[in-house]
Amino acid sequence: MTAPQTTDALTKLLETRDWLLADGATGTTLFNMGLESGDSPELWNVDKPENIEALYQGAVDAGSDIFLTNSFGGTAARLKLHQSEDRVFELNKAAAAIGRKVADAAGRPVIVAGSMGPTGEIMEPMGTLTYDAAVEMFYEQAKGLKAGGADVAWIETISAPEEYTAAAEGAAKAGLAWVGTMSFDTAGRTMMGVTSAQLSDMVEKLPTPPVAYGANCGTGSSDLMRTVLGFAAQGHDRPIIAKGNAGIPRYMDGHIHYDGTPELMADYACLARDAGARIIGGCCGTTPEHLVAMKAALETRPRGERPTLEQIVETLGGFSSASDGTDDKGPAARERTGRRGRRS
Repeated sequence: MTAPQTTDALTKLLETRDWLLADGATGTTLFNMGLESGDSPELWNVDKPENIEALYQGAVDAGSDIFLTNSFGGTAARLKLHQSEDRVFELNKAAAAIGRKVADAAGRPVIVAGSMGPTGEIMEPMGTLTYDAAVEMFYEQAKGLKAGGADVAWIETISAPEEYTAAAEGAAKAGLAWVGTMSFDTAGRTMMGVTSAQLSDMVEKLPTPPVAYGANCGTGSSDLMRTVLGFAAQGHDRPIIAKGNAGIPRYMDGHIHYDGTPELMADYACLARDAGARIIGGCCGTTPEHLVAMKAALETRPRGERPTLEQIVETLGGFSSASDGTDDKGPAARERTGRRGRRS
């Protein structure tokens, strides 16, 4: 891998702050703007840039120190579903360029994080996607994000360690520092069987390690908090990311709604900070209203002791499974059967 030549903006900002507030959901906002299910949000980077600017501006106005670009599905594999696989560089560059404009006008340091989600393909030996092909796919995406002005590549919602590593290599090959989160949504493990302890140890061994790593999406915020405790228990110094969903999804009136209130997400944010996370945000269902409450809580509530599992359950609700996977009681690695969604 080729490491970035200078200290990246995210590392510099982390050196000055105890915690940073990331953004919320992309899909929730874009669907409210009229995006139809099955459409490619990335096409809006060119076709409706004013909507993407409003998406980013909402996070900045709510107090986020970091926002993710509208490029989650920006690999050739994903864009092929919309006959746009030849537009990878263009669409990713546009996503980051809009973000650069918003961040530079913020009047304070704001990090433009180039979102890189999973390809949706299954890697060898269970699937047909080779490691080298995956690296090139992510490299192509990262080049576009860097050209548009992204400060860092933000790899997210990954399940397989091979894909995580390939995305990291692609980002580093493009000269971008990177962070990476996995989604622990199967009894404390990722869909491909990775535990919090395994990810924590894995990133320390990579040729170009991340600026920060952690968890996003998954099930409820309680489960994500348990995963964060699993990272912290490994004892590494690398900054941890917590980006939990705003409650549990419910189907109402023809739409998916998340039942997490701003008050609940404020509690989650402070628990995440106390558990050891330094970058704290929301995933599916998290709106600017949630972010405002999270920021206010982080700024005004005193830091507490590392929360216990009992405190997490009492504050955020019960876990979806008895095990977090690190006790070897969770499910083993298994083949993926479908494409992962985006940050809704």
